[in-house]
Amino acid sequence: MNSDDVTHAVHLAAATLTAATDRDWEAPAGDLTWTCWETVEHVADDLFTYAAQLSLTEPSLTTNVPYGWQHRREGGPGLTVFVDRADGPDGLLRVLESSGGLLAAMVAVAPPERMSFHSYGASDPSGFAAMGVVEVLVHMHDLAAGLKLDWTPPADLCARALARLFPDAPGDTDPWTALLWCTGRLELPGRPRLTTWKWDGSPR
Repeated sequence: MNSDDVTHAVHLAAATLTAATDRDWEAPAGDLTWTCWETVEHVADDLFTYAAQLSLTEPSLTTNVPYGWQHRREGGPGLTVFVDRADGPDGLLRVLESSGGLLAAMVAVAPPERMSFHSYGASDPSGFAAMGVVEVLVHMHDLAAGLKLDWTPPADLCARALARLFPDAPGDTDPWTALLWCTGRLELPGRPRLTTWKWDGSPR
C-alpha cells in the first residue's frame, strides 16, 4: 500500500464524519469502551505515531520513538495526540486529517526498505501505510455505530489492506466483511468472532 491509500482512507473518513459534527461525540464508539471523540483521537494518534516511526534515518526495531503519552481517564486510550474539547468536532477532524497527511508524506518519502518498530512486528513504509488504512477503516465502523452513520469503504481498498496485513483472511466473503472479521468486529458462518487478533506487517 502507498501514501495515496492513506490519503484516500482519511479523506473518506473525514468526509463521513463531517456529517455528524452535531451529534453526541461522548457516546460509546460501537463495542469499544472509548467515546467517539476518544476513538478519533486514537486514530489520529496512531497515524501520527506511524509517521514518527518512519521519520528516523535509522529507526529502532525494538521500541517506539519516545514521545510522551498518557491516559486522561481510567479506561481511556493511551495517547500522545489529544484535541481540546473547546475546538469541537471540526477541530478534531482537522487533527485527524493532519495526522493522516503526516503519515502519507512519510510513506511517500521514506526509503521503501526502511524498517521500524511496531508492537506486532517491525514493518516497512508499505506496511505502516496499510496499518494506517486499517485503523481508519475499522475504527470508522466503530464510530459509525456510535454516531449513527452509514459506512462501507471501497472494496478495493479493503482488499489491498487485507493482502498486505492479513494474508490468511477468509476468501469466501467480500473484503470489507473479511476485514471486520480479521479485526474482531463480527462472526462469520463457521468462524467465531475473534477475541484477540493481530496483523502481520512483515515485508511481502
